[in-house]
Amino acid sequence: MIDATSHSLSSRDKRTLMLAALGGALEFYDFIIFVFFTAVIAQLFFPPDMPEWLRQLQTFGIFAAGYLARPLGGIVMAHFGDRIGRKRMFMLSVLLMAVPTLLMGLLPTHASIGIAAPLLLLLLRVLQGAAVGGEVPGAWVFVSEHVPKSRMGFACGTLTAGLTFGILLGSLVSTWINSTWTNEEVLAWAWRIPFIIGGLFGLLAVWLRRYLEETPVFEEMRRRRELVSGLPLKVVLQGHWSAVVRSMLITWMLTAGIVVVILMTPTLVQSLFSIAPAEAAKASSMATFALCIGCILYGMAVDRFGVERVLVLGAVGLAAATAGLYWILNTVPEHFAMVFALAGLFVGVAGAVPTLMVRAFPPAIRFSGISFAYNIAYAISGGLTPLVVSLWIRAGEPNAAAYYVAIACVGGMVAAVWTLRQRAVQLLVTH
Repeated sequence: MIDATSHSLSSRDKRTLMLAALGGALEFYDFIIFVFFTAVIAQLFFPPDMPEWLRQLQTFGIFAAGYLARPLGGIVMAHFGDRIGRKRMFMLSVLLMAVPTLLMGLLPTHASIGIAAPLLLLLLRVLQGAAVGGEVPGAWVFVSEHVPKSRMGFACGTLTAGLTFGILLGSLVSTWINSTWTNEEVLAWAWRIPFIIGGLFGLLAVWLRRYLEETPVFEEMRRRRELVSGLPLKVVLQGHWSAVVRSMLITWMLTAGIVVVILMTPTLVQSLFSIAPAEAAKASSMATFALCIGCILYGMAVDRFGVERVLVLGAVGLAAATAGLYWILNTVPEHFAMVFALAGLFVGVAGAVPTLMVRAFPPAIRFSGISFAYNIAYAISGGLTPLVVSLWIRAGEPNAAAYYVAIACVGGMVAAVWTLRQRAVQLLVTH
């Protein structure tokens, strides 16, 4: 079993964390690269006589299908992760992402196979969604059950940094493709390169994960015959609603930070504040890199100060940083890039989120509990957030993004305080 009193990571822990973070980065790259080439995909996979707005709408619909598939994929993989082992599902998730991504890069277009092209693209996107639905909660559980409890925050924060680095990697590869080849070359063949690269590196991650070992926590449960019988999700829904709701609230805050601050802001600043596209793209890369650093710093803070306190202060910091970002955009937009990077650092509170969820569920149903709460919350908030913010802006509020993030941060603080009070009650009962 893990030495809970240890304050350092063993060489095996470091290897596990490195391989998990690397695989997570590649998997998130594979999932997100689609969005950077939606304009190209819209032209190639739908009839040329279709109105451009309809092609774009259907392409974004295919992209959204990946998010809708996340809960189902996550729940199924979590079921088997709680029943037969974390490692097998950890390998399956990255394989289920790598193969569809590689096939996307090899897929014939509408000009070659007609309506079958977008249908096959939709199928592959659904498989990607199922894969990422199992990868994120599975990675958090896998890593947290390997490392000492005193380093769980750092491990989960580092792993989350790896996941978010995949977003930065997708942005950088997209920039490289579009700056190296002409629009005609990108349409003809160069758009395939990012998908093929992602698929091949994903297969490499599958091979590397072969060298990982099953988590000590799961092996101990199997040895003691403490694995849950029946459906793990049924156990979650019957007796762990408090943990589910708290996990969903904290996921809402995480989603607001990632979707609104990191993914939506580069587009919003162009339409609302006349920021040049090149400047917005550069600032976006800086903010995403700062997010990676922030995840690690917040994870380290969890080990030192406790996850509930860090999440409360992190929620306040994220709300304030987002408000400051939009204040700067309204007053001195020339400093936008620097303040955007600072806001990205505060979005790093996402690195503290998994520790709260891992501790919320007992080991026997941990994978299923986290997967259900996280994926359902992400599917709902991730799907509705862009719509809500866009409609709010259209109603005449240019700072809607900052207000929305602040509201989500209140939800995150409620989850953290609720967890702290519940832990205090448990301590009083046991003493």
